[in-house]
Amino acid sequence: MNDPFGSTDATFQRNMMTSFIQIAALVILVSYCLMIVAPFAGIVIWGVVIATALHPVHMSLASRIGGSEKLSAVLLALAGLAIVILPGWLLIKSSIVSVAGFATELKAGTLSIPLPSEKVADWPVIGDRLFASWSSAATDLETFLVDFQPQLREVGQWLIRKSASLGLGLLQFAASIIIAGVALLYASGGYRLSCAIGQRISPNRGRHLVDVSIATIRSVTNGVLGVAFIQAVFAGIGMAAIGVPHPGLLAGVVLITAIIQVPALLILGPVAAWVFSFADALPATIFAIYALVVALSDNILKPILLGRGVDLPAFIVLIGALGGMVKFGIIGLFLGAVILGLGYEIIADWIRSSRDEAAPEANQDD
Repeated sequence: MNDPFGSTDATFQRNMMTSFIQIAALVILVSYCLMIVAPFAGIVIWGVVIATALHPVHMSLASRIGGSEKLSAVLLALAGLAIVILPGWLLIKSSIVSVAGFATELKAGTLSIPLPSEKVADWPVIGDRLFASWSSAATDLETFLVDFQPQLREVGQWLIRKSASLGLGLLQFAASIIIAGVALLYASGGYRLSCAIGQRISPNRGRHLVDVSIATIRSVTNGVLGVAFIQAVFAGIGMAAIGVPHPGLLAGVVLITAIIQVPALLILGPVAAWVFSFADALPATIFAIYALVVALSDNILKPILLGRGVDLPAFIVLIGALGGMVKFGIIGLFLGAVILGLGYEIIADWIRSSRDEAAPEANQDD
C-alpha cells in the first residue's frame, strides 16, 4: 500500500534543502562582499556621514550659485580638503623640519639649550625636579642625554607613533571628504534607495526610520563639529591674548584633533606648560586654567548639543554616541547613535502597537 504522505514529505525535504542551499550561497556571497569592502568601510561610512551632515549646506549653496549642484559639491569638497589638509600639513612639515634641525645640531655638537627661568622652580609639584633636569641639560647636554636615554627613546617613539597616526588619519579623512563630495551629487537617488530598503524592512515605518537616521547623524555632527569649532575658537583667542606664536595655526590643530576625537588637552597642555617659561606666574596660571577649561569643555557641550533637532530623547543619542565611540572608535559616535536611535524607535512602535491592539479589546469587554 502506498504511503499517501510519502510524496508530500519528499517534496518538503527537497524544497527545504533547496532553500537551505540558496540561503547558504547568499550568506557566503554577502560575507565575501563584506570582506572585500571591509578595508574601505570606515572611509566610505565617513564619506556618507559627512555628505548627510552637509546636504542642507550643499542645497543652500547650490541655490545661491544658480542651482548648480555639481559646482556646489566641488566647492564644499575643496573647502573641506583645505580645512583638513592645510593645518595638518603645516604641523607635520614643521615637526619634520624641527626634528631634522635638532638631529643635525646634535650630530655637529652645536646644539645648545638655554638655562631655565628661576620661575620654573616655583611651579607646583614638578617645579624643582623640572628645574634641575632642565639646568642639567643646559649645562652638560651630553651627560643629560646619556642619563635620560631610555626616557628620551620612549618619548621619541611615542611622538613617531602619534605623528604617523595623525598623518594617516588626515589622509583617510581627506579621502572621506572626496567621497562625500561624490555622494552629494547623488544625494536624491541615495535617499530614494535608502527609503526603498527601509520600506522593505518595515513597510509602514521605513521612510520614518530613514529620516530618523539622517536627523541623528546631523545632530551628532553638530555635537562633534560644533564643539570642535567652539574649542578651536576659544583656544585661539586665549593663545593670542597670552602671546603664543602662531595662534591661528595651533587653533587649526586643536580643531582637527577635536574633530577626530583626540583630547585637545594634548595640544593645549604643552602650550600652557611652555607659557610658564616666558610669562609671569599669575597670567601663566590664569592661561593654564583657561586652557584646561577649554580642553574639558567638550564634556559639558556635547550633552547639550547632541540630540538637538532629532525626534529622540537626548539621553538616547548621547548614550549611543558615547557607547559607540568606546566600542568602534570615532565612527562609533554616529553608528552608535543611529543604531540605538533606530532600536528605540522600533521598540517604541512595538509598544504603541501593543497598546492600540489592547485598547479595542478592553472596549469590547466593557
